[in-house]
Amino acid sequence: MGLPRIPRYSASGISLISFDKLPPDVSTEIVPLKAEDQGESKAVLYRKGGETTVVCLMHPRADMSRHYAIPYLLDAGYAAFGQEGRWPSNDIACLHEMLLPDIAAGIKYLKDECGFQKVIFVGNSGGGSLYTFYQAQAVTQPPNRLTKTPAGDPYDLNKFDMPPADGMVIIAAHLGEGKFMQWAIDPSVTDENDPLSCDPSLDMYNPDNGFHEPPEPSKYSDAFIERYRAAQTARVARIDAIAKRYIDEQHYFQGLLREANFHDLPLKERTFISRRALVGRYMEIHRTEANLAYTDPSINPSSRDYGSLWSPRPDLFNYLEAGFAKYQTPRAWLSNWSGLSAFAAVLENIPKVTVPTLIVNHTGDHVIYPADAESIFEKSPAQDKQLHQVDADHFGYSLPGKPNEGGRDASLKIITQWLRERFPPA
Repeated sequence: MGLPRIPRYSASGISLISFDKLPPDVSTEIVPLKAEDQGESKAVLYRKGGETTVVCLMHPRADMSRHYAIPYLLDAGYAAFGQEGRWPSNDIACLHEMLLPDIAAGIKYLKDECGFQKVIFVGNSGGGSLYTFYQAQAVTQPPNRLTKTPAGDPYDLNKFDMPPADGMVIIAAHLGEGKFMQWAIDPSVTDENDPLSCDPSLDMYNPDNGFHEPPEPSKYSDAFIERYRAAQTARVARIDAIAKRYIDEQHYFQGLLREANFHDLPLKERTFISRRALVGRYMEIHRTEANLAYTDPSINPSSRDYGSLWSPRPDLFNYLEAGFAKYQTPRAWLSNWSGLSAFAAVLENIPKVTVPTLIVNHTGDHVIYPADAESIFEKSPAQDKQLHQVDADHFGYSLPGKPNEGGRDASLKIITQWLRERFPPA
């Protein structure tokens, strides 16, 4: 007897967000971009002609240049700009802070070179926290922008020209990669170097704690939920401390490297210092498929079915090498996936986003729940804001048993109608 079906989708994550075909008479232009810090990225600009408003899509690591929203936007009379950041399809070394000049380069190209009058952000999934982070920094006047990354490395956003967007759409977007990870990481891991280490009293997949064999839903007690979530936060703090220790060690030896007498030291000592000043480390983050809501539907109730984004068997997927945040540099962990350190957190940034804002939540999403969208809506200070709930999964597909309801058509109809009421189409 073989293993049960573990992946939820047969296709890769990239193809799950891609369109099948474009409308007729669409021109496409591959746009190479260079940010003010000389970082390089690229985008694809789609247009039929005559558009004065362009809609941008971007994600910290996913390629949004073929996003399924693009054909709908084009038919509605808008140009579309699907951008990749400087770390395409890979966030092992990604820093959110360094993606912001990439976004700025795209906006400046669209307004200065192409003549678009309005630029609208569509933040899907991780794009929501990325774009709200950008907009919050863009409307912050220098010298009050961030000057360091979460790792403590100098990176002064006050040096960059960061034009703000004119509108914000948030679709199927979590509260930030770090905030998502804080409730998805497995707190029963006792040894960060051992993927099988486990404290049974904190294992959500232990029947003694309320887990039932799939597909029967689990039921966790309030006391276990409270203890579990506290332990999740403690594990994130533990990983943060490991990452910061690696970085502090590197900073220490880089300081020795810069001392005036460094070149007078013996070769062996210089070699010892140089290696430690330059060493690149990678962190393996074990078991990141452990949100209690994956198996207990009474937690964050919604229209989703059993399981996680990637698997109807999160109890098994939790031990695979695949999954979110599995391999990260210490700096990338702190900037991307730490719920305690990362700056790209929607609820911290949305209070500065005052442009017209639309929030579309997918009720069958396995990782983002209606309560998340409601909290974004409540925190938004925009005078013009809307919240819509649509029956769809994370990728916009119709829900099981509802093939003719909701789905991408419903989401994109809401978005394009909202755009037409505020921003002129072609």
